[in-house]
Amino acid sequence: MEENMCEENIEEVKGLKAEIDQLRAEVAELQHRQKQNLKDMTFNFRGQMQDALSYVCGQKQVGSKEEVESRLKEEVEELEEDLKRQTQMNGISLTSCTTKTLQSSSRKLVQQLSVSGHCSELVFQVEFKLSDFTSQRSERTISDLNVVMDASDLSSLGSFLSGVEESSDLLLLFRTLRTFSDRCDDRRRTFCHFQEKYPSVVSLPGGCRSEVMTLNRPELPGCVLSINWSVEVSREGGVTPKINLLTKIPEKALQLFPSQAVGGAAEAFQSMLRILGPEAAVESVIRAVSLSQDM
Repeated sequence: MEENMCEENIEEVKGLKAEIDQLRAEVAELQHRQKQNLKDMTFNFRGQMQDALSYVCGQKQVGSKEEVESRLKEEVEELEEDLKRQTQMNGISLTSCTTKTLQSSSRKLVQQLSVSGHCSELVFQVEFKLSDFTSQRSERTISDLNVVMDASDLSSLGSFLSGVEESSDLLLLFRTLRTFSDRCDDRRRTFCHFQEKYPSVVSLPGGCRSEVMTLNRPELPGCVLSINWSVEVSREGGVTPKINLLTKIPEKALQLFPSQAVGGAAEAFQSMLRILGPEAAVESVIRAVSLSQDM
């Protein structure tokens, strides 16, 4: 009987010891996470900002409370100015950025980043892993790139986004988004300009950011010309605007135009594009549809 009780006590002691070891491991993990969180907070800061955060976290004394607040405010203002200049230079505006540490050691730091922002009216969200290796020289690599964009932009960017996700080329992604957005803005400005200048002729069924502008007059029922202005992006990141003229002219309306000119309108428009450029070529077509040289 005593032997059984002794064995039970031994087993109970072993169980308690195992629980204590588990609790110690959990405490060590929490302490490690606390240190890592502090490291994450100060990872991207420098100078006065880093000193201020160290003071707030109780690591070292760097001056009075008022001095710390003043330094912190100055550093935030400097960072805001840096961000403003970067946004003006590259056209990319970031609205949020979150960082999560996946692995940390003396030789390797792996973080999961999620960045949201917009380029003009082009909204994006980018997620990727950033690995920082420290040996003889510091090296950073990007992997597991995932890009989320509005469905309306995927028809032009789908192939490119697939390619850039495979290569994890973040620089190519942002450079191409800027170029694509600039070409779309060129189209929007041109369409809006002509709609305001020729309201009786020009209409934009899909709005200023659509790819199609239609030209027609009440005096020419059934006669519709469409300017189709698409912006295509290759898998390698090449951005190419493509502008085409499409005609829909009934037999009665053909009597008002020289048949040869109407039949070759699309080809003639491409010739004007090469010689005059997009805006002048489009305006020439609008003048022809308006039947007036003074509009």
